[in-house]
Amino acid sequence: MRKPLLVVLFTLAAMLAGCVTINVYFPEAAAQKAADQFIGTVIDQDADKAAKPAPPAAKKNGGGPNPAAMLLDLLVPAAQAAETPDIRIQTAATEAIHGRMRQRFQDVLKPLLDSGAVGFTRDGLVAVHDAGKVPLASRAQAGAAVADENRDRSALYREVANANGHPEWEAQIRSTFAQGWIERAHAGWYYQDASGRWTQK
Repeated sequence: MRKPLLVVLFTLAAMLAGCVTINVYFPEAAAQKAADQFIGTVIDQDADKAAKPAPPAAKKNGGGPNPAAMLLDLLVPAAQAAETPDIRIQTAATEAIHGRMRQRFQDVLKPLLDSGAVGFTRDGLVAVHDAGKVPLASRAQAGAAVADENRDRSALYREVANANGHPEWEAQIRSTFAQGWIERAHAGWYYQDASGRWTQK
């Protein structure tokens, strides 16, 4: 009597497992949110507090496992939990890049963006828009700042893709950040539109 019941249960479990399909897709909404927070703390330096994650909540039951959470883990398959994906953006490498970008923005890039000498490109980088707006004595420094910024931005996009276990997402992460930089641009700053034409915000 017990053997047929076990066979039925095993068959049902196998059928359910066969129905679970895990689609790995780029989590666009999560990436946009993460990019917006990162960009906000570079461009709007006072927004840093809003981007810091809240401290983890204290565990109940004396620090042991939560029985309700364990039951939920059993009832909700991993594939269903993946329907609300997250994207990891904070690693030791991205934190180092973030610090350099914030400092560079404050010291060099913001004045260049404000003057219209530099703008955001459509591919998530920065470029000289009007070199004539940079004093001759400062052009080498401006060029070095643009090169350093682009090196850090490219490293950031690559690191975020790798940190999430999907190096193939690098182009999508770059595109998401490119859109975020332009959306966060201040009035008067220049950026490239989809066709590559410089536009003033």
